[in-house]
Amino acid sequence: MAKRDYFGLGGIVSLILVIIPITSAICGFITRLKEGHIVAAILRIILGWNIIWILDIILMILNGRILRILKI
Repeated sequence: MAKRDYFGLGGIVSLILVIIPITSAICGFITRLKEGHIVAAILRIILGWNIIWILDIILMILNGRILRILKI
């Protein structure tokens, strides 16, 4: 199975983490910080409880990656 977005974990583990809202917000925040995108990480915490969470679930199912809004 290919590596997935959350810390290189397998697809099933990443999918479980993205379905739970709290873990999705925390893992998304940490993932964006790990990539060096501080502004995007802060936006994930502020906006991560609504549409971004739903889009993360859909994108994780379709292509195994979370939503990338900003690259800064």
